[in-house]
Amino acid sequence: MSRGGYEGVQPLFVTKKLKGRVAYRCFASTIFVGICLILVYRLKHIPSSEEHAHGRWAWIGLFMAELWFGFYWIITQSARWNVVYRLPFKNRLLQRYGDKLPAVDVFVCTADPTLEPPTLVVNTVLSAMAYNYPTERLSVYLSDDGGSELTFYAVLEASRFAKRWIPFCKKFKVEPRSPHAYFLNHNDSDQDITSAHEWLAIKKLYEDMKNRIESAAEMGSIPKEVRHQHKGFSEWDSKITKKDHQSIVQILIDGRDTKSLDSDGNRLPTLVYMAREKKPQVHHNFKAGSMNALIRVSSEMSNGDIILNLDCDMYPNDPDAVMDALCFFLDEEKGKRVCYVQYPQYYNNLHQSNIYSCSSMVVTKIELAGVDGFGGALYCGTGCFHRRESLCGRKYSEDFKAEWNSKTWENAENTVQELEEASKVLASCSYEKGTLWGKEMGLMYGCSVEDIITGLTIQCKGWEPVHYNPNKRGFLGVAATTLDQALIQYKRWAEGMFQIFISKYCPFFYGHGKIKLGAQMGYCVYLLWAPNSLPMLYYTIIPPLFFLHGVALFPEVSSPWFLPFAYVFTAKYTYSMLEALWCGDSFKAWWNLERSWLIRSSTSFLFAFIDNLSKLLGLFETTFNITDKVVDEGVLNRYQQEIMDFGNASLMVYIISTLALLNLFSFLGGMMRVIIFSKEFRNGFSGLIPHIILCGLTVMLNLPIYHALFIRSDKGRIPSSVMFTSIVLASLACLLPFHYCS
Repeated sequence: MSRGGYEGVQPLFVTKKLKGRVAYRCFASTIFVGICLILVYRLKHIPSSEEHAHGRWAWIGLFMAELWFGFYWIITQSARWNVVYRLPFKNRLLQRYGDKLPAVDVFVCTADPTLEPPTLVVNTVLSAMAYNYPTERLSVYLSDDGGSELTFYAVLEASRFAKRWIPFCKKFKVEPRSPHAYFLNHNDSDQDITSAHEWLAIKKLYEDMKNRIESAAEMGSIPKEVRHQHKGFSEWDSKITKKDHQSIVQILIDGRDTKSLDSDGNRLPTLVYMAREKKPQVHHNFKAGSMNALIRVSSEMSNGDIILNLDCDMYPNDPDAVMDALCFFLDEEKGKRVCYVQYPQYYNNLHQSNIYSCSSMVVTKIELAGVDGFGGALYCGTGCFHRRESLCGRKYSEDFKAEWNSKTWENAENTVQELEEASKVLASCSYEKGTLWGKEMGLMYGCSVEDIITGLTIQCKGWEPVHYNPNKRGFLGVAATTLDQALIQYKRWAEGMFQIFISKYCPFFYGHGKIKLGAQMGYCVYLLWAPNSLPMLYYTIIPPLFFLHGVALFPEVSSPWFLPFAYVFTAKYTYSMLEALWCGDSFKAWWNLERSWLIRSSTSFLFAFIDNLSKLLGLFETTFNITDKVVDEGVLNRYQQEIMDFGNASLMVYIISTLALLNLFSFLGGMMRVIIFSKEFRNGFSGLIPHIILCGLTVMLNLPIYHALFIRSDKGRIPSSVMFTSIVLASLACLLPFHYCS
C-alpha cells in the first residue's frame, strides 16, 4: 500500500464522511426554493397606499427579516453540507512510536479563587497529571491570573496528594481521574474486597486535603505553620493584590528529579505554578495574555511539542485522550499539516432536558464536524491539543518536517531556582513590549473570544485543524446553573465573535484564498449570532401586535402563496427536531433549545450587537466576565429539579418578561377578536392562521416564564418588581394605535 511515499505504513487516523449527504442536499434545495418564493411574495405584495404607511413599513420589515433568515440559513448549510468524522488508531501509535512519544505540556487557566474555587482547580490539575502517558514526558502548568496564595496552597496540597492518587488511578484503572467526580459517582460498595481498603484510604486523603483547602479559603489566609512549609509563600506579602503583583513561578514537582516519586516508586509528572506579573496601568489581555505567558514559561522548562490547554473547570475525562490526539499529529502522511485537535465541550452536570441549552449534541456531532469537513475546525478555547510551532506563529510550508523534541527538558542542567528566576522574566508585563506576541505569535489580543480568532489566523497560515468527537467524552466541565450565568456567557461569546466579523479578520476577507469558502461560512454561523437578534426581535414583536389588532401580514391559507411559508416552517423545524433526536438529544432538550435561542436573541445577542456598535463609536473597551462556578444550595436544588432560575432583576430579565407578556396579551386578545368579531376583519380569518400558529408557539415556549411570573414563590422566580413593570410595558405596547394595510 502506498500513502504518499510511505510504503506499507498504515494510517494513524482515517476520515469518514457522514452518509446521506446527497439526500440532505436535495432536501435543503427544496427549502431554498421555498425561501425564494417567500421573498418573491413579499416583494410582489408590498402595500402601496399612502394611507396604510404603518402596515407598509411592517411588511417591509418582515421582508428584511425574512431576507436575513434566508441568508443565515444558507450560511448554516456549510455546517451540514460535508460532515466528517475522525477515527484514530492509538494501538498503531504505540506500536510505531513506543518510548519515542513527544513531550506534552498541559496548561490549566484560572482567574479568580472566589468564582473558581481552588478545589475545582486542583481536581482538573490532578486529572491531567494522571493521564496514561509517560510521566517524564508530561508536564502540567497552572496559570493563576488571580495571583492568589489560596490557589497556590491548593496546588501545593495537590502535589502531595498526587503521590498517592496517580498510582491509585493507574493500578485500578480509575475513571474519571478527577477525584471529586470519581468519588461522587462511586462508593465503597462498588469495590471488591482487595481494593476496598485502598479505596477508603485514598478517599480519606482526598477529603482531608479538600477540608484543609476549604478551611483556608473560609479564613481568607494561609495558616502560619503552613506558610513555613514551602518557600513559595514568601512571594506573597501585604502589598500584593490581584491586579498588582510581581511574576511568581514555582516548580512544585520537578520532573527531572529522580527523587520526585509517587508512592509506588514511579516518576511524577512536572507541576508548575505561575502567576504572571500584573500592574494596574498595563493591559493584561485576559486569558490570551495568560496563555502566552504559559507558552513562554514552559519553553524555558519542558518545552513540550504538544500543548493541551484547559479551563480550570474542564477536567480530563478520558485518560487516553492524549494518545488519541497524538494519532493526528504523528500520522506520517497527513500529520505534519495538523495544527490543533479540538475536542468538543461537554458538561457533567447537564440533565436530559438541558434547560439552559448550554450544550447541544447537534452542534458537537453535526455543525462542528461539518465545518471540519471544509478544513475549518474551530478552536474553542479548552480541550484543545496544539502543535507548539503553529501556536507560536510558524507558517506551514510543504517542505515542513516535524521534528519531535527528544530532550526531556529544554534546560535540563539548570537548577530549579535558576529556571524559576528565568521564567519570571518571561511572565513579566514588559516582556511582550515591542514583540509580535498577541499579533503574530501565540493567542491573538484585542478580542474577548481569543480562541476563535487565534484558530482562524493559524488556519490562514496554511495549517489544518481537526475536530475530534470520540464516543468517550474527552473532557467534562461545569454548565451554567442559572439563566443569568448562561446569558452572560453567551453575551460574551456573541460580542467577541461579531467583533471578529466586523474587523479585518472577517473570514470572507481575511480567509479569502487561504481557507475554503465552506470554512469561511462555517465560522460565520457563530460570528453572526449578534445581528441575528434584530430580525428575531422584530418577528417576536410585530406579528403578535398585528394579530392583536386583527391585521394579517401573511397570505391566506387558501392562497397558493401560503404553501412556501407552510413548507419552509414545517420542513425546517421537523428536520431540526429529527436531527436533534438522531444526535442523542431528547425532544424536551430540543424544545428547550428553541426557547433558549428565542431568549438569547432578545437579550445576549442583542446586547452583544449594541456593545459592538458602542465600541465602534469608541464609547468603551472590551471587558471579560468570568462565569461564576460557585452554586448555592437553593440554586442547585432548582437546577436538579429542572426549574429555570431567574433570580434577579437584571435588564435581561425585564426584556424576557416583557416580550413573553406581549405575546401572551396579543395571543389572548387576538383569539378573542377571532371568536367574537371574526366578521369585522379586513383580511378574513384565514389570513390570521399563520399569526395564531406563530404567536401560539411563542406563548408555549414561554410557559416557564409565565410560571416564574405568576405561580412560583421560590427565590428563583421573577421578582415582583419585574412582573409589574413588564405588565405595564407590554400593556402599553398592545394599546399603541395602529394604521393598517388593506
